[in-house]
Amino acid sequence: MIPLVTLQDVQRANERIAGQVQRSPMPKSEPLSADLGCNVYVKLENLQRTGSFKERGACNKLACLNASERARGVIAASAGNHAQGVAYHAHRLGIPATIVMPEPSPLVKVRATKAYGAEVVLYGANYDDAFLRAKEIEKERGQIFVHAFDDPLVIAGQGTIGLEILEDLPNVDAIILAVGGGGLISGVAAAVKALRPGVEIIGVNMANIDSMRASVAKGSLVTLPAAQTIADGIAVRTVSALTLEHVQKYVDRVVTVDEEETANAILQLLEKEKTVAEGAGAAPMAALIHRDLGLKGKSVVVGICGGNINVNLIARIIERALIKDGRRTRLSVILPDRPGQLAALLDRVAKAGANVLEVHHERVSQRLSLADTEVELVLETRGFEHIQELLATLASAGLQPTQK
Repeated sequence: MIPLVTLQDVQRANERIAGQVQRSPMPKSEPLSADLGCNVYVKLENLQRTGSFKERGACNKLACLNASERARGVIAASAGNHAQGVAYHAHRLGIPATIVMPEPSPLVKVRATKAYGAEVVLYGANYDDAFLRAKEIEKERGQIFVHAFDDPLVIAGQGTIGLEILEDLPNVDAIILAVGGGGLISGVAAAVKALRPGVEIIGVNMANIDSMRASVAKGSLVTLPAAQTIADGIAVRTVSALTLEHVQKYVDRVVTVDEEETANAILQLLEKEKTVAEGAGAAPMAALIHRDLGLKGKSVVVGICGGNINVNLIARIIERALIKDGRRTRLSVILPDRPGQLAALLDRVAKAGANVLEVHHERVSQRLSLADTEVELVLETRGFEHIQELLATLASAGLQPTQK
């Protein structure tokens, strides 16, 4: 039996990191509460100095190093958020830090890690590759390894979020958190269940890489193939025996969400909460929005665990989410290649209340006759019903629009 993190461990961590890590706000989301039929509170860990909850665990771990260990320096492997947490607090404490990050790590996270003073080594295609290289460097240099989740001190640091939740909302019914390697949910669940056993703890993973749920189902560690996901922060192929035991004991259930649902949650958080969440940070909200979790009428805390997202990815996510939400559509219409035809088409679109964002002409395709041109329109719409009204309007004018 692996010794689990206790409430006392989390409380001691809370004392160590006090004044070094922000106590994040947890406002009630009135718009999402009205939409979802429960009292929704958002724990905004994306507002931490490094943009993620990860610095709690890093701060607690580094604070426990003795003078000799600090002089040796620390090393970590991370896709980004743990990297920044370790780099920032190592710099603050005067500890040399080396961070191995996968080569595809978001540029915003790589730059931030370097800016906090760490030596960044880009290696491998995913976290597992970076982890193996970091362990090699640990042996070569004699540095102290700071694991992202397989460390009781890191888990206890993350668990301080649970103490804050119970202080700010004593009557909380459920807490929804991203899983990944399981460090966050292990620490929070250990603290919360010790103080309020009736609070439901729900974990969320991505459907295409749900290693924790697979391990819980099997009762032992499962290693999954690597997968690409917008929630790179929780794309963990293998959890640890330590976090698996915590989840088995304290977590009530683990559910999954897909890419489109997560993109939609990012958009809803932007629009309704005016807050930026990365994929991993939005996954718990995606579960609350898109899964029937049986939480109607209850008080629910959703952990927004990180906000470090590439702005180019935000643009793509917004585009896809708007399409999924029926607020943007792409139509193709074949028109006679004569003057005035495009103007007439755009006039009909305008009268139908759609806003034209892009217009593209295609005249030389082999599937077109020499007398025709294809017009592709990207339109801003008010929902799926509006799109159907628009299609009907164009069809009534003798056109044959095709939705792409």
